[in-house]
Amino acid sequence: MKRCLSYFVLLIVAILAYGLLIPHLGFYWDDLPILWIRFQLGAEALTRYFSTNRPVWGALYQVTTSIIPDEPIYWQIFALIWRWLGAVVEFAIVEKLWKGKPRLELSAALLFLVYPGFNQQWSAFLYSHFFIVLFFFLFSYLLMLRAVEEPNRYWKLTAFGLFFSALNLWMMEYFYVLELMRVGVILAALRYETLSLRERAVKTLKLWLPYLIVFILAVLSRLFIFNNQVYGIGLGASLKSAPLETVIALARNIRFTLKLVLREAWLQTAHFPSIASAETILTSYYFVVGLATLILVAVFLLTHSERQVVNDDKSLKRKEIFSSIQRYFASLSMTSLWMIGLGIFALLLSGWPFWLVGFVPSLAWPASRFTLPFMFGVSLIFTGVVYLIPWERVRIVLLVSLVALAAGKQFLTANEYAQDWQTQKELFWQLTWRAPNIAPDTAIVMNEGALKFYADNSLSAAVNWIYAPEKRGEDIDYVLLYPATRLRSPALPKLEPDLPIFTEYLAGQFHGNTSQILAVYFMPPGCLRVLDPEVDLANRSIPEQSLMRFASRLTNYELISSESTAQMPKPYEPEPEHGWCYYFEKADLARQFEKWDEVAALGNKAFAQGLQPADPAERFPFIEGYAHLGSWDRAVELSKRSFAESERMDRPLCELWERIEVETAAEGPERSEALLAIKRMFACNP
Repeated sequence: MKRCLSYFVLLIVAILAYGLLIPHLGFYWDDLPILWIRFQLGAEALTRYFSTNRPVWGALYQVTTSIIPDEPIYWQIFALIWRWLGAVVEFAIVEKLWKGKPRLELSAALLFLVYPGFNQQWSAFLYSHFFIVLFFFLFSYLLMLRAVEEPNRYWKLTAFGLFFSALNLWMMEYFYVLELMRVGVILAALRYETLSLRERAVKTLKLWLPYLIVFILAVLSRLFIFNNQVYGIGLGASLKSAPLETVIALARNIRFTLKLVLREAWLQTAHFPSIASAETILTSYYFVVGLATLILVAVFLLTHSERQVVNDDKSLKRKEIFSSIQRYFASLSMTSLWMIGLGIFALLLSGWPFWLVGFVPSLAWPASRFTLPFMFGVSLIFTGVVYLIPWERVRIVLLVSLVALAAGKQFLTANEYAQDWQTQKELFWQLTWRAPNIAPDTAIVMNEGALKFYADNSLSAAVNWIYAPEKRGEDIDYVLLYPATRLRSPALPKLEPDLPIFTEYLAGQFHGNTSQILAVYFMPPGCLRVLDPEVDLANRSIPEQSLMRFASRLTNYELISSESTAQMPKPYEPEPEHGWCYYFEKADLARQFEKWDEVAALGNKAFAQGLQPADPAERFPFIEGYAHLGSWDRAVELSKRSFAESERMDRPLCELWERIEVETAAEGPERSEALLAIKRMFACNP
């Protein structure tokens, strides 16, 4: 019964930390490319995608995607369940290794569950499969420990344990070397048996040998049958050319990593959100999550005592009581030391899949994924260190504080993901409003900074999902590129016309040309803008380091047609309410086709509702539209307002009005007065 209550506490804490915002969460980072490949290009394309790095893991995706649809809420729940199940298995492992200590078991499982170093739980489609593999790895340990306890079922449990160990080893490399920790777990399980050194060594080897054979077979298969073609061991060449420098650099990397996962990961939980007023304290879900977690865990730990070691019989002599207390704390110390030792052993094994290829774990997105293998070792070390404290209530206060702070921190991160998903949906709805149809083989060049949890290749998948929903085959029609990242690569050699573009997507290839580009600028709360090659080159409000002012010269409006063929995938529905950005995008599309009456009508409707732009450049289509219809006063008024909001609008306004002067008929005094006023106001030179 107590075990079930512990599992329930773990589930509630998991929901508080990761699940409260599930209805508002979506797909992120590598979620989008893999989803697009599976649900649009098909199962064969997914097999091809994983064929060069993790083919067995790819088979797991085939199973899960055949059951769960391409809707975020199902994958968020799925990922949360596997995160919880991993904590449940850790609880069971600690229970087997340190019997009769429910607080110890729950403490380790809670610290594992809310470990703050990993902050990408909400990329649920991708990381649910990580947590499945982690579950396989930990479950194989649990089966092994049960086999030790149940000799009559030894081979049956061992067979299942070997199966789950093999799944971990053949699916991915994150928990690969950590498999060698098994010998430490066996030694911990045998520590209370009365055995000679030789007998202990023989029994340890006997228990470990089947798993060691599976590990060796996995190593041989990776060396001679299949090796990861994406991530290869990178230290070999360095060791040959500069052995001493390579070893020193490796040692520094290891030291940095251990410091990161043990200290820096937990210190970030003390970075509280900014509090503007007492009202924000009361309404902040961060404090609700932290407080609820604190109360829940505290109550449970306080009401679940350890197995009694000290006899409470008052008739005992003081000497006997003191002796019992000594034995009790000696037992706690040995428990802690074994736990800390096993945790250190796990940490020293956890990082080799990354250290060998030169990756440096980080707490920043997306490199925090490299902290995943360290979660088990860190939870053991922290639990062991806390249980070295002789005062029970101090231990409980410290553990509860750590868990509550980490759960609150995870909730804050979840909120960032929820906001980023909303922003990403706005990006693509605005793009489809502005460009209902984009010609195939078009490259979209866009600035970085608007989205936090997406790379440009993530967004490329979404563009293809929207604009080529029926596309099949190995060639893909669209790509989205960040010029600050891709410039001087085959994907974007230079920001000059008539150069070939090539991008390899594993499941497909993109072949394009720099003469077939749309330059797009998106920086909320401003609207998405297809940059104007005549106006935006002079727009100093676009940061120079984004390279988008230079990219604007490549915008080819002919790639956009007004015929609507874009289809929003289910995850992006429903269409948001039509606010300012809707009217702006539709007006800019109408401006492209010189439908000036439509531009003015959209402007009148937007301004009548009191809608105003966040970026003064968003008035430009309406300025141009009113000017072409002879509403010169209105065009000048909007120009003045844009300049009043940002003096950096002077040069773009000059370029815009120069085009207006060229394209409008030279008649009427109102036109001349408007042009003269603009030239004087913004010091426009011919």
